[in-house]
Amino acid sequence: MDAAGYPHMQGSGSAASSSCRAADYSAGWDSAQQQKRQRCQGSSSNDQVGSSTDNKSLEAPGSELKFDYGKNEEEDYYFEDVDDGCYDEDDEGSDYELETADYNQLLADKFDHLDLPPGVEATVPWLQKVERDGPGKFKSMSEIEEEIAKKYNFFKQFDTVEDFIDHKYAKNSVGNARKEWAKRIQHEWSLLEKDLPALIYVRALENRMDLLRAVMIGPQGTPYHDGLFFFDAHFPPSYPAIPPVVHYHAGGLRLNPNLYACGKVCLSLLGTWQGQSCEKWNPAQSTMLQVLISIQALVLNEKPFYNEPGYERDANSAEGLAHALDYNDTAFQYSCRTMLYSLRKPPQHFEDLVAGHFRERGHAILAACKYYMEGHEVGSKVPEEDEDTKGCQNGEGSSSSTTAKPQQNKPALRTNRNASFKTNLEVLFEELLMEFNVKGANTARFRAEKLKNMLAAA
Repeated sequence: MDAAGYPHMQGSGSAASSSCRAADYSAGWDSAQQQKRQRCQGSSSNDQVGSSTDNKSLEAPGSELKFDYGKNEEEDYYFEDVDDGCYDEDDEGSDYELETADYNQLLADKFDHLDLPPGVEATVPWLQKVERDGPGKFKSMSEIEEEIAKKYNFFKQFDTVEDFIDHKYAKNSVGNARKEWAKRIQHEWSLLEKDLPALIYVRALENRMDLLRAVMIGPQGTPYHDGLFFFDAHFPPSYPAIPPVVHYHAGGLRLNPNLYACGKVCLSLLGTWQGQSCEKWNPAQSTMLQVLISIQALVLNEKPFYNEPGYERDANSAEGLAHALDYNDTAFQYSCRTMLYSLRKPPQHFEDLVAGHFRERGHAILAACKYYMEGHEVGSKVPEEDEDTKGCQNGEGSSSSTTAKPQQNKPALRTNRNASFKTNLEVLFEELLMEFNVKGANTARFRAEKLKNMLAAA
């Protein structure tokens, strides 16, 4: 593995490359290789995929809020090290040089059949798609970013789609749907299209009316701010006599007492938790819209620690507040991990939203990470940056000017915070910086700071 967490690509030496050339020439170029060569003509042999710090993944064993370093569970989304047996590592150091096109051809070969994360291909010239108006012409980064922004701006809050191959309940069957059932689902769609609150987006399936997917953006002032939280819903055959079934895309992390690591959503309205009669599902009045609003308002709140039964009575005590703040620290770290999970494997039909959202909010998320690492409470408001900082973000000035506007009343820093919080968040920050940079987010300030720190350390 290299510094970015990618597996090393073997055969980078000139002689190793020459043996590949010999094998390729002896076998002849087939039509697919000739097309790939055309894509490589304008590429530079100095192109590189981005870099990052060593990634030490964080895990949540069971429902405990604890990190475990040293397990790289998600990094293999990037590259599989494909070795066709044509590399000779013993011949490294040869003075033989390849022509630019041949060199790029070999690099292109290394990326064949690889499952790249969304957005990475946009930064590698020989992986970019050729525009229809002319062979050999590649989209510039500004064009790619403009396309991402356009798709994001036109992303509807509610819409219907044709399939859901990755839906949690895709294999569930409703049999022969009753006319009353279909009519009720259509009513649900109408409510969602008309009354969805801000920060919630929904996609329904046209030919499987029982399936629905929703995402909500974490509210500001909470440990979930700017995160994306996905839910798959299924309307059973007896709906609305019984509530819908809802699954949370947890990624193995329990970042809220109501959202289990297995994906269970614990809510009285869904019948997955006890509650008073007014809180339970009412077939005549309850709706899917009500379920989504309840999750957004009651689950993703400022102090989720008190969602745990019995903990609310400690809300006014110093000990209870300390536990709530510690819980927020961990919830934010899990939220950052969920961001990475969504960036690397965006749920179907929400790829444009994921790319555009983090392109737009990436800078704010990184700034919040920095602010919290300084000792401020998670969820507290991050100070606005001054004009000099904005100039640096646009590529002007130096990192020395990246300061926030002075506050008249600076908030007190947290004391007795778990020492691992800063260490964990530093690791997550580096991963997020790389991913946001790939998506075209405004990361100039943070890259400048990183370079300055590296030079100082050297």
